[in-house]
Amino acid sequence: MSQPLSTASPDWPCQVKSPGSHDWERSAARWLRDLLPARYAGYSTLTRHPVLLARHAQLQLQHEIRAVRVAMQTSRTELPTLGVAETVIENTIRLYAVELEQLGRLARGARLVGDALLTGGGTHRRR
Repeated sequence: MSQPLSTASPDWPCQVKSPGSHDWERSAARWLRDLLPARYAGYSTLTRHPVLLARHAQLQLQHEIRAVRVAMQTSRTELPTLGVAETVIENTIRLYAVELEQLGRLARGARLVGDALLTGGGTHRRR
């Protein structure tokens, strides 16, 4: 069984204050909102409830990871039919690999922040 990650983890987002500290939930919500497409900022249900925001950010990241994996796995078969040069295809695959690493870090961070919100690491709960 793996050890649970904490705010001391390298995956804890540096933009988010430690749970329980002043304004930590606000920093968490701001960071989580930035993970979502801009159009989600207009949904007050998400923005007023950080736990919901964390859940949605985690789902969004899972879908992005799947999309990048599919794009990477199909690059060598689909991109040549679009007239893309081999060197560009290889660069694209490397780009996707870097993006998968970044998305993985973000997903782990979102999970940590979401877990902290769920366990009451905050000073209050919004209604």
